[in-house]
Amino acid sequence: MSREFKIGTHSIGLGHAPFIIAEMSGNHNQSLERALEIVDTAAKSGAHALKIQTYTPDTMTLDLDEREFHISDSKSLWAGTSLYKLYGEAYTPWEWHKPIFDRAQELGMIAFSSPFDKTAVDFLEDLNVPCYKIASFENTDLPLIRQVAGTGKPLIISTGMASLAELDETVRTAREAGCKDLVLLKCTSTYPATPENTNLLTIPHMRELFGCEIGLSDHTMGVGVSVSSVAFGATVIEKHFTLDRADGGVDSTFSMEPAEMRQLVIECERAWQAKGKINYGATEAEKKSLVFRRSLYVVDNLKEGDVLTNKNVRAIRPGLGLPTKYLDKVLGRKVTRDVERGTALTWDLMG
Repeated sequence: MSREFKIGTHSIGLGHAPFIIAEMSGNHNQSLERALEIVDTAAKSGAHALKIQTYTPDTMTLDLDEREFHISDSKSLWAGTSLYKLYGEAYTPWEWHKPIFDRAQELGMIAFSSPFDKTAVDFLEDLNVPCYKIASFENTDLPLIRQVAGTGKPLIISTGMASLAELDETVRTAREAGCKDLVLLKCTSTYPATPENTNLLTIPHMRELFGCEIGLSDHTMGVGVSVSSVAFGATVIEKHFTLDRADGGVDSTFSMEPAEMRQLVIECERAWQAKGKINYGATEAEKKSLVFRRSLYVVDNLKEGDVLTNKNVRAIRPGLGLPTKYLDKVLGRKVTRDVERGTALTWDLMG
């Protein structure tokens, strides 16, 4: 099974509250001032980490606006543009990385990134990031995974679209290249994703198969799916984050706003606390409530020698008398002394 480890000062594992990552992506809208405001707001919302992406349009694709380089799917959020133009709008200038990371660290957040090629990994190593994230669309890029794993730092990999065979190859590659601390994020690579396509039952299955920490990269709206994932064993939650969806931006449509992020952090921790352990019977907190169970009480004034009947013995609250399962055994017996109405029925009152 998986073992606990740390990313920065945060412990990752089933014994700890979920690690919440706010993904800035392209929601900075090409403004460093806005990017830093996103960092500030994510920290105030309680996110534990701030993640960006490290690439340039030229490291992602070719400067073409035709054939497969043009986004022609009318249902796509980015329909009508080219891949190159989209990445040009979404990318985070590399000279912004240090001020973004510095701000996050000042506010107590872990700051890291998703690299998309060797140059990005080398650049992020110079910034001494504490961990790395591999995006879903790169989870079969074994040379990239090999290079990132070779840094020896914790590695988070989104599993969107990957088959079981592909995931096995990905995990083996990471392990063989030196990755000891691994998190796989269940992910549905649609934007936004729908709850019915999220398949959270995969989370415990992946944990059993790969023996590593499992989390969720969640593109659904709201907090329900992420909170539910914690019950299935998710220990890391990643959600896209923006100041206000109305401000627009390449990922704004499926990004959380500050109040939602705060709710996510709170409710995921509550879900983790609620998992507890396998338990039957009254907990310590419940023991004082046992008195409110029903039990057998004398409900009429009785004289010594009177017979107990359905009229003078009833199952009522509180629970200080004999358990109600003994009702048939006490009916017909005589009391050995005078008994006042409202007395809890006990064996020593009967002959």
